Amino acid sequence: MPTAFFQGTPAPSSAFAAASAPGAQALQYRNVPRVLAIAGSDPSGGAGIQADLKSIAAHSGYGMAAITALTAQNTRGVRGVHVPPAAFLTQQLDALSDDISIDAVKIGMLGDAAVIEAVRAWLEKVRPGVVVLDPVMVATSGDRLLQESAEAALRELLPLAHLITPNLAELAMLVDGEVQESWEGALEQGHRLSAATGATVLVKGGHLAGDQCPDALVDAGGRLNQDVVVVPGQRVATRNSHGTGCSLSAAMATVQARLGDWEATLREVKPWLAGALQASETLEVGTGNGPVHHFHHVPAVRGEGSFAAQLWADARKDLADIYALDFIRGLVSGSLPEKDFAYYLAQDAIYLNGYSRVLARTSALAPTEAEQLFWARSAVQCLEVESELHRSWLSTRTVEPQLGPVTKSYVDHLAAASASGSYAVLAAAVLPCFWLYAEVGATLHAEFLAAGEPAGHPYAEWLRTYADEDFAAATRRAVAIVDGAGRSASAADRDAMVTAFRQSCRLEVDFFDAPRLHS
Repeated sequence: MPTAFFQGTPAPSSAFAAASAPGAQALQYRNVPRVLAIAGSDPSGGAGIQADLKSIAAHSGYGMAAITALTAQNTRGVRGVHVPPAAFLTQQLDALSDDISIDAVKIGMLGDAAVIEAVRAWLEKVRPGVVVLDPVMVATSGDRLLQESAEAALRELLPLAHLITPNLAELAMLVDGEVQESWEGALEQGHRLSAATGATVLVKGGHLAGDQCPDALVDAGGRLNQDVVVVPGQRVATRNSHGTGCSLSAAMATVQARLGDWEATLREVKPWLAGALQASETLEVGTGNGPVHHFHHVPAVRGEGSFAAQLWADARKDLADIYALDFIRGLVSGSLPEKDFAYYLAQDAIYLNGYSRVLARTSALAPTEAEQLFWARSAVQCLEVESELHRSWLSTRTVEPQLGPVTKSYVDHLAAASASGSYAVLAAAVLPCFWLYAEVGATLHAEFLAAGEPAGHPYAEWLRTYADEDFAAATRRAVAIVDGAGRSASAADRDAMVTAFRQSCRLEVDFFDAPRLHS
């Protein structure tokens, strides 16, 4: 088988202080910033005001909201927009600022020129210390969210912002240019927008092609230590990016009110957003472009099954890679060359010998008698049942019993996890040998049955063995154990568990592909 936020006292930033206009409200550095979101509403909860409030709370801010527009939308698109009278928005804003000191403002969807004028007049009167403007003009889905007649009014609003956070399409519209497909072109447009508005511009690389996903602070006015500050990042492979721009800008406003330094703020917010994207599939919201998981980093919301769901989301790409392998396709069809299957089984027999010892070590570290018994029985099971299949098949064939490089890497990885002394990390490391193998075995067996269990299929016995319900039950138990360990672990231990699990998943892919590399 491979069978928390930063709580230190921030230093004031002279660069940021210079960005505050004379007469502006005094900037205060607060552990719980009072942040106002001025934006439209998203009834699906993934974007707009709903995303803003989640982002503010996720970064220890106190969120407030003034609604500019009501939308009818879900994860598949926008169906309608209703803009209430601008005078009512003014009432909302005045009611808040007459009573509450506002540390930061995030501005999102505004809808029409009258609404924009209401916001501009209020900003000029109140002068908040931090203003982040996300010029919501075009949704990720391609839907237009700002009337063309309102574009001129929006341009007049931009100089009142300290930070502007357009996507690439919005950036091009604001500088009257073409949407850029290169990072250099996007940075040049960001510099033009900064020079025209006097604001810092956050240029986002999320819509560019490639594995990299950088973001950059661009400032033509000398308020940063350098004109361009690039914060690199890796693209997160997910379809769930609904509300990403809203979430990012609200988080930037909140953290900036606490840190007072745009670069430090971006370096705190960007990893959080990447984690929110990575954990988005655990939410299972909608059938289209789903929302990000704003509270992925908060242990208090980790209910039963939540850590396992995070791991399963990580494993899906590896499963897809396994199913695409020639070895797997040939195995289920029966066309796999016998020499490749023989090599696989020989390596598996070697692997199982080391794996059983690691399971015994897992049993020794387990905190409860029930878990000790489970891992101990699993160690015996993998030797008595699975190895029997290997011995009976290999006994009639001549196969080199030499340790292969992938097998060695996998056993060494498990041995390293065992040596760490952490039960949770070790349990996470051994889990893919249960979980991925059970999933692959069940899927291939179902395909075998759908084909009518063709007579003479050379690997029928193997396919039937790993569709065994006892093995499926053991897998469910292993998943539950690791889920419980992950939910009760510290943040550092959870990170170590995820790393160990991911490495084992990748080694599962390599193990199935090893016969091709050997031949």
